[in-house]
Amino acid sequence: MKSSIKLTLFSAVAATSLLVSCTPGEKGAVVGGAIGAGTGALIGDGTGALIGGAVGAVAGSAIAKNNAKKKYYGY
Repeated sequence: MKSSIKLTLFSAVAATSLLVSCTPGEKGAVVGGAIGAGTGALIGDGTGALIGGAVGAVAGSAIAKNNAKKKYYGY
């Protein structure tokens, strides 16, 4: 039990540290892909997870880039 908690904690820290140097579009793609893959796996099967991950990555990247542009340019 303790080893699984340590592994989960290590994985979370490693994933967070990898996202520190990403651009907003890359972060959005990672988050969107994860959410899309999870949703696709719940709704469908392995193919649903693959399609959901791809769609989520594209949508997440586009949304994050748009939000970053609004913050930078102020509109």
